[in-house]
Amino acid sequence: MQRVFMAYIEYDPETELYVGLIPGVPGAHTQAANLDELHHNLKEVLELCLEELDESQEEMLPYFVGVQQIEVAA
Repeated sequence: MQRVFMAYIEYDPETELYVGLIPGVPGAHTQAANLDELHHNLKEVLELCLEELDESQEEMLPYFVGVQQIEVAA
């Protein structure tokens, strides 16, 4: 069975790295110098995190609903 997870990705100008995390999956975060490498790293870390979950924890994983852009005065 294949599952699809959504990753949250930011660029950190201080470190000049892309940082990615998968919300709701403990430990599923990584960084990389480019987006292709980040994708590879996220997939690898997600697979490792999922291996560590027991069945009851796996049932509690979040599922993607959508994103919203929120605008506020700066």
